[in-house]
Amino acid sequence: MNILSLYLIFFKIGLFTIGGGLAALPLLQNEALRRNWFSQAEFFHMVAVSESTPGPIGVNMATYVGWENAGLLGSLAATFGLVTPSVIIIVIVARYFFHINEKPLVQSALSGLRPAVTGLIATAAYNVLTVAVFPLQNFLESGLWGDLFDPVTILLFVTIAVTYAKWKAHPIFYIAGAALAGMILF
Repeated sequence: MNILSLYLIFFKIGLFTIGGGLAALPLLQNEALRRNWFSQAEFFHMVAVSESTPGPIGVNMATYVGWENAGLLGSLAATFGLVTPSVIIIVIVARYFFHINEKPLVQSALSGLRPAVTGLIATAAYNVLTVAVFPLQNFLESGLWGDLFDPVTILLFVTIAVTYAKWKAHPIFYIAGAALAGMILF
C-alpha cells in the first residue's frame, strides 16, 4: 500500500469521525477488513492494545495500521491523515472565533466561565492538598497532629512550589525530582 493511499484513507476516517477515537472504530474496521489489513481477531487485538496504551485510541490505531502496512512513513501518513481534518476544522473555528470574540454576548459568557473554571481548579487543588500534603481524613480518624503535618511531605511541597514559582522549569523535572526524593526519603 502506498503512502498517499494510507493518508487519504485515514483522512476520510478522521473527516467522518465525530465523537472521538472510539467513534472511528466502525470506519476503521470496515477499511481494515475490506482491504485485508487484518483479520477480525487481529483487529480486536489491535483495539485492545490501542486502548491500553497512552494516547488517543484513533491515533494509536492509525499509527499501528500505518506501521504494519508501510513502516515508519506509513505510520506517519496514517496518523497525519487521521488528524488533518480536525486541524483544519479547528483552524476554521479559531478564525471565526476571533471575529465573534469581541461580541458582548461572547465576552459575557467568557467572563462567567473564568471564575467558574478558577473555582473548579481551586477545588481540585484543595482536594489534592487534603489527600497528598495535609491528609485531613487521616487526622480526623486518629486525632494525631503527626498524621496531618508530615514534615517531609510539606518540605517537598513547599520546595517544589517555590522553585516552580521562581524558575518555571518544565513540570517533568519536578515530577522526576519528587519521585527520586520519595524513593530516598520514604
